[in-house]
Amino acid sequence: MVEWTGKFAYQQVADDLRRRIAGGEFTESGQLPSLAQLQKTYEVTVTVARAAIRQLTTDGLAVSHQGKGAFLTPDASRAAQLTDPVGTVTELREEVEKLRTEVGELRQRVAALEGS
Repeated sequence: MVEWTGKFAYQQVADDLRRRIAGGEFTESGQLPSLAQLQKTYEVTVTVARAAIRQLTTDGLAVSHQGKGAFLTPDASRAAQLTDPVGTVTELREEVEKLRTEVGELRQRVAALEGS
């Protein structure tokens, strides 16, 4: 899974987990895959898997409990979308569309007031 992209392996794993979190993949259980599962899925060392979880923890997406695993924070899905470039672009497009609608409505009101 990890490729030569110019990014550290742990960042690639963290980015993929962030994408999966934003997509709602772990919301039912709230628990992220174990280090062993991450090693197997991404074909990385335990050090890389641990660093990926630490990155998600630093970003506020997860909390880690020694011996129990890593769990999503209550707002992890939203936070993942904000730290995910695709999620950020999507959210910005939605905000721009809202602003366009509001500006259009304001133009109509101004035109109506000027016509009075």
